[in-house]
Amino acid sequence: MEIGSFTSGLLTGLREGVEAALIVSIVLAYLVRTGNGAAAPRIWLGVGLALAASLAFGVVIFATVREFQAPYEQLFEATTLIVAAAVVTWMLFWMRRSAASVKGELQAAIDRALTRGGTSALSALAFVAIIREGIETSLFLVGQASAASTGSEAGAAGTGSEAGAASVLLGALVGLAIAAGLGYGFYRGTRRINLARFFRWTGIALVFIAAGLLSHAVHELIEVGAIGFGTQTAFDLSAILPHEAGGAGGPALLLGQMLAALFGYTSTPEITTLVVYVAYVVTVLALYLRPMAPAAAAARRAPNAAA
Repeated sequence: MEIGSFTSGLLTGLREGVEAALIVSIVLAYLVRTGNGAAAPRIWLGVGLALAASLAFGVVIFATVREFQAPYEQLFEATTLIVAAAVVTWMLFWMRRSAASVKGELQAAIDRALTRGGTSALSALAFVAIIREGIETSLFLVGQASAASTGSEAGAAGTGSEAGAASVLLGALVGLAIAAGLGYGFYRGTRRINLARFFRWTGIALVFIAAGLLSHAVHELIEVGAIGFGTQTAFDLSAILPHEAGGAGGPALLLGQMLAALFGYTSTPEITTLVVYVAYVVTVLALYLRPMAPAAAAARRAPNAAA
């Protein structure tokens, strides 16, 4: 198991899983409070269908990437990585802006479903609410698994790439399991976790992970000649902190591989790759961490109340 890939998948599964768990807990708690607890199985049906669809989507995309031959494999993989980075960026800012209104919107949607469509409409409501999170998670994990696969190919021939992708998947499953436990805690009324702080710090970590995916996409495009400028190596740290076997070994290699799996680190980045990484991190972090308007800042505490 590759620790860096596992940690990357764990963080993604935990972050996305907590969002989905929060949605489900709000819906179930509202049904119970309004005397509609008997309709809970409909919610679980919608959640199950959304999870199955998301899993199938991720498997199809990942399998498609592996079926292509060069240079189409690199082009498709680069596209997948760019889409994954774009999706997680949109998700971060959507959560930052809309967290305060999620609870009210869900409760209003439940009322409409019960009034107009009966309990059967609750399955559709749960499906729609979860499928967005599921597809986002699938795209992001496929991007991480693809990056881990290509990044590990220099390791043990034929096994490194499989280990990287499997480690991402295993980490995601563990993260989702932890998120499910937290979701149960939300439903039971546990408020020991500060959700605003949780989303803020995991969001910061995801900014660096998304930057790694984006820079890896640029590297793939450079390799196939789609980008022909800034292809010179910016610096070479392979003798100090390598990201693959061939340079220094021992703890330095382990740390380099972990940083590569988590944040897209490479000991020999191209100039364009490095510029894209730094520009993304600086720009997105500046926007993500900027102070919110007074009303929005107060409303941002709503996720804790929603729990």
